[in-house]
Amino acid sequence: MTGVRFNPLAEQELLEAIQYYEEQSSGLGAKFSAEVERSLTFLRRYPEAAPRILGSIRRFVLPLFPYYLLYRPLKSGDLRILAVGHQKRHPRYWRRRT
Repeated sequence: MTGVRFNPLAEQELLEAIQYYEEQSSGLGAKFSAEVERSLTFLRRYPEAAPRILGSIRRFVLPLFPYYLLYRPLKSGDLRILAVGHQKRHPRYWRRRT
């Protein structure tokens, strides 16, 4: 199984989203976290499942929350997560992270 490496800003986005959802409703942050983990498990198994949006960068939309994972499959087999973005956010805010 491949590994997942988060850009520090993507990791911060993930933690902030978990905290936001937990503040909205007790347990919702854990549900969001579980949804991200399920998505990462799927992407580790099928790294080319999501459509390319720029070069080798791919965008996977979370099924149950209005978020997406922006990632790059690496030659080592790992995934590099560049952003954990809300779908209402400017679509190219993450470009400096590449």
